[in-house]
Amino acid sequence: MAPSTTPRGELIADTAIDLLAERGLRGLTHRAVDEAAGLPQGSTSNHARTREALLEAAVRRLAVREARVLKPREMPRPEDGPAALADALARSLHRYLARHRRLAVARYELALEATRRPALRALYDREGGAFRELLVAMMATAGSVEPERHALSLVAWCDGVMFSCTAGSYHSTVPTLEELRAGLDEVLRGMLGR
Repeated sequence: MAPSTTPRGELIADTAIDLLAERGLRGLTHRAVDEAAGLPQGSTSNHARTREALLEAAVRRLAVREARVLKPREMPRPEDGPAALADALARSLHRYLARHRRLAVARYELALEATRRPALRALYDREGGAFRELLVAMMATAGSVEPERHALSLVAWCDGVMFSCTAGSYHSTVPTLEELRAGLDEVLRGMLGR
């Protein structure tokens, strides 16, 4: 492996994410990260002493990488309305499914592990909170009478599509941008009564 120009902590966390996607939780060890990253033995344990610390580093880095893919800062302003939201979410989902599926697999591994580790659960929820808050605000401005509940439904729809197209029965399918936009438009019209 060529020397990396990224800081060592990012290299370790990125490699942990890659290993989670390739091998699952069983394949994520300090030694495996060292080997896959081309680092001297003990480097990962020096950076993240425990398995919990390694998982936390992966969760933090995953949030950074997913933000780059989903681009919440490119979401429309709440006043732009549901059509703009459907379009922006469709573009984000399509980009994710077409080019970053491995991130989803790693996220599912981490989400399941977080159900067994309270500290990891708290971190996982905190890292995902900004996107959730954005959707709640957008739903409120779009006219939702129950923005929290509608944001949950919207996230559930998006997560369902991502899971189905990454690990579920549609795992070899990448919906077109138009298909995703149509689905999101239907979901939003159903919630907002338009």
